[in-house]
Amino acid sequence: MKYNPTRREFIKATTAAAVTTTTIPALADKKKKKPLFKISLAQWSLHRAIFGGKMKNEDFARVTKEEFNISCIEYVNQFFKDKAENMDYLKDLKKRADDLGVTTNLIMCDGEGRLGDPDPAKRTQAVENHYKWVKAAKFLGGHSIRVNAASAGKYDEQLELAADGLSRLSEFAAKHHMNVIVENHGGLSSNGAWLAAVMKKVNMDNCGTLPDFGNFHDYDRYQGVEETMPFAKAVSAKSHNFDENGNETKTDYTRMMKIVLSHGYNGYVGIEYEGREKPEMEGIELTKQLLLKVRQQLS
Repeated sequence: MKYNPTRREFIKATTAAAVTTTTIPALADKKKKKPLFKISLAQWSLHRAIFGGKMKNEDFARVTKEEFNISCIEYVNQFFKDKAENMDYLKDLKKRADDLGVTTNLIMCDGEGRLGDPDPAKRTQAVENHYKWVKAAKFLGGHSIRVNAASAGKYDEQLELAADGLSRLSEFAAKHHMNVIVENHGGLSSNGAWLAAVMKKVNMDNCGTLPDFGNFHDYDRYQGVEETMPFAKAVSAKSHNFDENGNETKTDYTRMMKIVLSHGYNGYVGIEYEGREKPEMEGIELTKQLLLKVRQQLS
């Protein structure tokens, strides 16, 4: 005898099915919840290996992926200084990364002159020297070049000079849909209040900061990150030494990442191991594990 459900039974069954089908995607979405922040690797972490001839710039993407299972890299221009406009080289670099599923976040630029140089001609030259790196970073798939806001003179004078150079470089970068970001990297740039004032003076959407946990020197690092995070488009997790529990000895990573996250930042946090007590590969791994632990704690 064929079973014919009542209308009430039919509604109950279809309702249950609907609940089930809507619940499954919801559970799936929960599992796919984005991490609080992503992890990248700054090339400077391997500077001794590269300068020592143990590793080539071309191998950076492979080492990052195979050794650390990290899929985002941050280049340093010092390691391919004469290749910024060598398209064959850049195409090879990009293909190597693409083949591994590795993306480029930015290029850290040094040695191209002071963007806040008191000499107008030298300042202009410094601005123009960075043009090629804007284009190179764009080609490699990055969103920014990291620059220095070096200058000379009194506090307010340096603020004006640095803002001028950064403004002009940012205007060029904007044409390429790229950012210019400043790291606290010595001089007045390691003063969080000064660097924040420079950002406000420039007042351009594509000019920001790259707060580095360890480059504030005589300035309180937590205050410095707090002051520069409102303008951050990248973050550098500087590390030197670790205790027996895997914590960085100079920076409280939990406290620091709470500051970072409090500003709504959920982009890449770049590992930048600069210590000497541990080999570079070990220092990078320890920094990664610390970031993963903190991310889990704060999730």
